[in-house]
Amino acid sequence: MYFPYPTWLNAGDNSWQMTAATLVGLMSLPGIAVLYGGLVKKKWAVNTMLMAFAGFAAVLVVWIFWGYNMGFGTPLHLGGSGSNILNGFLGHPGSITGPGQETHQALIPLLASAGPAFHFPTATLAYFQFVFAAITPLLFLGSVLGRMNFKAWLVFVPAWTTCVYTVNAMMIWGGGYWAQKGALDYSGGYVIHLAAGITGFVAAWVIGPRLTRDRQSFPPTNLLLVAVGAGLLWLGWNGFNGGDPYFAGTDAAAAILNTNICTATALLTWLACDTYIGPTKKPTFLGSINGMIVGLVAITPAAGFVNGNAAAFMGVIASFLVFCAWTWLPKVRPFSKVDDALGVVYTHGMAGLLGGLLTGVFADPYMVEYVSGKTNLPSLWSGANGVAGLMYGNSDRLLIQFLTASSVIIWDGLITFVLLKIIGLVIPLRYTDAELEIGDAAVHDEEVEPPQTAVRSGVLVGMAGEGAV
Repeated sequence: MYFPYPTWLNAGDNSWQMTAATLVGLMSLPGIAVLYGGLVKKKWAVNTMLMAFAGFAAVLVVWIFWGYNMGFGTPLHLGGSGSNILNGFLGHPGSITGPGQETHQALIPLLASAGPAFHFPTATLAYFQFVFAAITPLLFLGSVLGRMNFKAWLVFVPAWTTCVYTVNAMMIWGGGYWAQKGALDYSGGYVIHLAAGITGFVAAWVIGPRLTRDRQSFPPTNLLLVAVGAGLLWLGWNGFNGGDPYFAGTDAAAAILNTNICTATALLTWLACDTYIGPTKKPTFLGSINGMIVGLVAITPAAGFVNGNAAAFMGVIASFLVFCAWTWLPKVRPFSKVDDALGVVYTHGMAGLLGGLLTGVFADPYMVEYVSGKTNLPSLWSGANGVAGLMYGNSDRLLIQFLTASSVIIWDGLITFVLLKIIGLVIPLRYTDAELEIGDAAVHDEEVEPPQTAVRSGVLVGMAGEGAV
């Protein structure tokens, strides 16, 4: 007799994880590609979309052949015996492409005794974690658009994923040093968004600015495409935060609802700021998109750890503070000297940092991720399995969140700088000014729309110069 499932597999959990992973993947392709492609100047639309697609593919190759095990495998013991940061820093690199890896029960070695066993195979977990790894470079792509050499990008993304992302993943998500200290990052406020903001800012500084005229005027190609990309991000985030309990349970549902609550309040807060204290005193569509992204990012480290009231407050707080930073920090150093094309340091870096710190404040011990024992008696739903923040009497939680963020900022900024300097010795990091003047046609021999036909002497002239009456 044959059975379709091994005894440890739960079809519902496995289906949800694969669905959630697909939702997150759609946030990248086409989500980020369409969003960023619509936001940039028309002459850079093809370059933007190609960098997104190529980056996504490059991360997948890194992830399956060595990256996944570096972030979620058996840790390297680099610091001898004892509990120190080097022993919870990085995992053994190795491929997960064999049948033994892909089809056997998923396991994160350092977390094996910290929660329930996974009810799906390694292939499901690896792909779910891949789409998180893949979207991170696509986010910081927004900082360097309109000037970064595509060839340098193809080298930088795999190098950064290997040297930076896997370290953050192991230390915070894979059971490494900061996880053991009690750091909270539900879905990537630190591992993804803070990392993207810091990396993008440093990369924009090292690579250099766009052309002066592009900095002064960089109109969006198509706001309708921006709306499509933004919508994919908002709804795709249901997989982003809803998939991270690894089970299709009550905490996944709460995380999805909290995500949408925070996003709504953040969007409305930014619109109110635009209308009453912004430079133009008018509500703007692009402002609403900024607010939406801030809300999505801010709730990401907190989604299943806070209740709905806290989620609403987090949206208001994060959106207001990031709006103020977006409005006034570009006038002061170092922000005035760094050309962060789409403001990733604000909407992802600062929002991710605020979300992580606010998690340390609002984490509710009654929001239980994994329930042990019976659940039919109220007295057993005591919060013993939840985590408490400052509002619930745990002042240490906020300190750990701050120290973890500091670690991410220092490591990501330093290694990004070093990697780009090394790559720059071999490949120019920035296109020439002549190429920057032309854009897509010069660097890819393609344009997002064919050249307009010209009328000459009563004859329509097409792309190839052939005429017809």
